[in-house]
Amino acid sequence: MITTIRNAWKIADLRKKLLFTLLILLLYRIGNAIVVPYVDTALLASYFDTTLSNTVLGFYNTMSGSAFSQATVLALSIQPYINASIIIQLLTIAIPALERMQKEEGEAGKKKLQRITRFTTVGLGLLMGTAYTVMLHNYNLLESGTNFLNYLVIILAFTAGSALVMWMGEQITEFGIGNGISIILFANIISRLPDNLISLVTNLSNGTMQWWGATILLVGIVALVLLIVFINDAERRIPIQYAKRVVGRKVYGGQNTNLPIKVNMSGVMPVIFAQSIASLPATIFAFTSVQEGVGFWGTVRSIFETDSWFYAFLYFILIFGFAYFYAAVQYDPVEISNNLKKNGGFIPGFRPGKPTADFIAKVIRKITLFGAIYLAIVALLPIIGGNTIPGVSALGIGGTSVIIVVGVALETVQALEAQMLMRHYKGFLE
Repeated sequence: MITTIRNAWKIADLRKKLLFTLLILLLYRIGNAIVVPYVDTALLASYFDTTLSNTVLGFYNTMSGSAFSQATVLALSIQPYINASIIIQLLTIAIPALERMQKEEGEAGKKKLQRITRFTTVGLGLLMGTAYTVMLHNYNLLESGTNFLNYLVIILAFTAGSALVMWMGEQITEFGIGNGISIILFANIISRLPDNLISLVTNLSNGTMQWWGATILLVGIVALVLLIVFINDAERRIPIQYAKRVVGRKVYGGQNTNLPIKVNMSGVMPVIFAQSIASLPATIFAFTSVQEGVGFWGTVRSIFETDSWFYAFLYFILIFGFAYFYAAVQYDPVEISNNLKKNGGFIPGFRPGKPTADFIAKVIRKITLFGAIYLAIVALLPIIGGNTIPGVSALGIGGTSVIIVVGVALETVQALEAQMLMRHYKGFLE
């Protein structure tokens, strides 16, 4: 990775892209330090540490680089944009007009969908900003004497911040080194690394964590990273053969190729959705007066706490469910079979049409099973470590964060290598 970045730095065009990306990230981090007015940030940070750290809001805080718990202008971070993208993606499958826009209208249709996603992002930013402001009001986290106009300023600041983050991500995508939203998310998670290291040293010094626990933790993180790197490029290749066709004096087809199906075809999305839903009960209880372990509802709250074994089991089941759901959304065996048939391609040993579609569906189900097991292992290991090794749960290390960091790093390196290869051949041809 370091060698790739060093080689990219030597190329003037790529150096400009890297500098532009770093500039946008610098501006983003500055925005993360600008606090929205009329908020008692010290009280809010304390409230997050004591009550909301194991809820959905705690997960949002991790994804925003701690900006959510500090009520900064960019506190909503990329969550509205990610949610808007997922909503539009699902609606594209459900609404025929959007599906035609995506498949038949080409580049113009994609631009329309992108415009719809932007408006949806602003709408969700307004909705989430309003909900966040209401939460601040209900728990007396705003300064005294706050009036309606102050509330409006807070909501509009959060909404404008979500739109600004979306714009920054698009600028990195267009003028920087790659997927801007992923890079911003990468920067958010990495920004929490110094705090985690300080917590690790503090826990070791005060005896909260033993040296053997820290050793197991570091070995586990290295093993987790190696597993993610291995699975990231793992794929099942279905052999495809094209029949020969004679058109005039030329012969077309006859070559052999393959249909690649990635083991982790759905990425980190099943983990994100599963975590959001599994931690929803804990989030609801966090806004009530129910005490953990006290009475019937206190027992229910204890069961759904994010460090409980029942939560881990529910998390595991939801990961499998969303992994299969995303596989069904991304791959349509009937459509793949029809496309192969139209282009004169076939899978050796299977007749075109329904037999081919059934075989592809069978392969996808098996691959999805392995991908879901992989995601479950990565997501549950931090929970298991937190329940078995003293001091690990206080560090706030999550499987989702590790997957995102490693995945974005690999994706960025591959993008840089592809651009360097393209410029190498361009220079050769010139």
